[in-house]
Amino acid sequence: MKTLMQRLMCLVAPLLLASLAHATPSAQDILAASDAIRNPDKPFSLVNQLIEYRNGKQTGDMTLAIYAKAEANNGQFRNLVRFIAPARDANKLMLKTGNDLWFYDPSSKASIRMSPQQRLLGQAANGDVVTANLSLDYQAELATEEDTPDGDRKARHCYKLALAAKTPDVTYHRIELWIDTSNNRPVKGRFYAESGRLLKTAYYRRYDKQLGVERPTETVIIDGLDPNWVTVMRYSSWAWRDVPDAWLQRDYLARFKPE
Repeated sequence: MKTLMQRLMCLVAPLLLASLAHATPSAQDILAASDAIRNPDKPFSLVNQLIEYRNGKQTGDMTLAIYAKAEANNGQFRNLVRFIAPARDANKLMLKTGNDLWFYDPSSKASIRMSPQQRLLGQAANGDVVTANLSLDYQAELATEEDTPDGDRKARHCYKLALAAKTPDVTYHRIELWIDTSNNRPVKGRFYAESGRLLKTAYYRRYDKQLGVERPTETVIIDGLDPNWVTVMRYSSWAWRDVPDAWLQRDYLARFKPE
């Protein structure tokens, strides 16, 4: 006959296993899983169209080709950005390698260092258009679980993460990020300056299967002070592609030839 302790263990063990199976993953793991939703795991390219709106009227646009490849030693992305439009900016380049960001103008044949916080168009900063794994640049804490409206005003049950920059040279000092608990999709982000001022709110929208995974193909960015100042980033022409290491060197920028 089973002892009382054995009978109790038979009752308790399934409950313990169920509890472990439903345990909340760590905040850093949640953030890494959302990175994998946003970013392909092999070298790739895409086209990013940026459109700026003021009070509902279009006031600017820009089109960029992005070539991205993860570093073998740490998993963070290196990016080459080629300006396609407007015509006055065609074939200008931006290179991100490590935490260094360089801008190259073929007319002057000069490359200058830039800040990832500098605005590129509307509410989109230089650091917003390059591919990045947030889990490598930020320390995440799980603030809470809550329902929040997504970019289509539909309620989503989310992990709310508080992200603190690990180094001072990343794009944002602090981020609040809402990630869908059911599928690890990023839903919404709030981005803050070191002063604590809200710079912008972003919604990740229009999920579509790209390079094997349902990924956001549109980001809507709203100014932290003026909600009528909106910038939309739309991603298209996703493709696996070889991104040679030579493309990702500052001294190669003058020799890069557009496709």
